[in-house]
Amino acid sequence: MKLRRIELKGFKSIDGRTGQTIPFGDITVMLGANGSGKSNIVSFFKMLNFMMTGAFQSYVGRQGVQQLLFYGPRTTESIIFSLFFSSEEADDTYEARLSYGLPDRLFIGGEKVTYLKKGETSAQEFFLESGGAEVRLGKDERKTSRVLFRILSGIRAYQFHDTSDTAKIKSRGYVDDAAYLRSDAGNLAAFLKMLKEHSEYMKYYDRIVRHIRRVMPQFGDFSLLTVPGNEKYVRLNWTDSLGGDYLFDPDQISDGSLRFMALTTLLLQPPALLPKFIVLDEPELGLHPAAIADLAGMIRTASQNAQILAATQSMRLVDEFDPEHLLIVERDEKNGCSVFRKLDSEHLQEWLARYSLSELLEKNVLGGQP
Repeated sequence: MKLRRIELKGFKSIDGRTGQTIPFGDITVMLGANGSGKSNIVSFFKMLNFMMTGAFQSYVGRQGVQQLLFYGPRTTESIIFSLFFSSEEADDTYEARLSYGLPDRLFIGGEKVTYLKKGETSAQEFFLESGGAEVRLGKDERKTSRVLFRILSGIRAYQFHDTSDTAKIKSRGYVDDAAYLRSDAGNLAAFLKMLKEHSEYMKYYDRIVRHIRRVMPQFGDFSLLTVPGNEKYVRLNWTDSLGGDYLFDPDQISDGSLRFMALTTLLLQPPALLPKFIVLDEPELGLHPAAIADLAGMIRTASQNAQILAATQSMRLVDEFDPEHLLIVERDEKNGCSVFRKLDSEHLQEWLARYSLSELLEKNVLGGQP
């Protein structure tokens, strides 16, 4: 069961009247200028994650209703979205309305689940109880609701931008915090330790190490022993390729290399642990051009078992993919909203015979420029 498209109205830079239909494939690369609306789609998936964990009001409190509704509640009263999923057996849809209410909050104005078996013309529709502070999908016992809740709960948005001195990725982490890689890779050391010590996952750990060495030749291996005097904590220490026993700590890794370690672990982890829908926000940040080529290869590998959505401004990363993978994001200056558009490979065939995708972007043939 894969996410095929989203119909979205009223969320951040998406207008509340006509809205936008956003298609998704196994790999979707969103490309657009600063302020075009790429990050707002990343935020939408983060909001979905909060909704599925019963923390929607916490998300609204952090973001603020003014920032979530298109031009605020005076212009837009509700966020409305429909998620369309498809498999070989059936088409499922989850629809919800998030309505504005006082005092300055959003409540669940409606939820609907639809199930259509392939080959049939009549769909089954289920309306869930509405009017509460949190969604009811996870509490509905019908099979379609359980399937959709499991899929939506498995969506993970990742951003590895924070590599400051106080970043969690550089700190000591609880050794048992290894069920899944967290959105900021704050438990990277614990997750890698679990892979290294698990008999079935060890080969994936070895693959991760090999890919890191390709981009960071001085890297030897991770040293993931627990902290002396406290076996409940582990840190992202490592040794170099010379084979000595000198131990380097995560502060002795460049920001780009640290991000690449996190990306490699995320995308090359065992398929059984891989989230089914991965959202990456500017994964190319701080990476060497050679590392970006490796990143694209890992995205293609992961897409065999998961859907990947990447928001980027990197022309180098775009050249690693085909036109049908690209989703162009532009700002409609007349209406002040974001517009999403898929590329047509056949329409671009003559252009692509002479130019690369990045060259066409620079010439503004494809759009997506300021």
